[in-house]
Amino acid sequence: MTLRRMAASPDTTPEVDVAETTRVWADRSAQLVDVREPKEWAEGRIPGSIHIPLGELGRRSDELIREIPVVVVCRSGVRSLTGTDELLARGFADVASLNGGILAWARAGHPVES
Repeated sequence: MTLRRMAASPDTTPEVDVAETTRVWADRSAQLVDVREPKEWAEGRIPGSIHIPLGELGRRSDELIREIPVVVVCRSGVRSLTGTDELLARGFADVASLNGGILAWARAGHPVES
């Protein structure tokens, strides 16, 4: 399984849209990693997502399965770009940031749990 990334130039951080995230969330074919801070995580998250705050991602990346694609999530899609770059630098091959973050996910009517 490979993530269907949004069109971008080769020198930009890979991103996926809400539709692609919905697809991999529904069939559990990717890991959703939420890099927001604990308070933000407690306020609401995508069901089934993994919580690893951005500042801990580097040292905790071994908690993720390298062979399974990763979608990195934050509030609006900015910190997840940094998280995606961090995982790519650590050798993860199929990683992308959720464009628009959990805000876009919720706006599309998808579930958020607290």
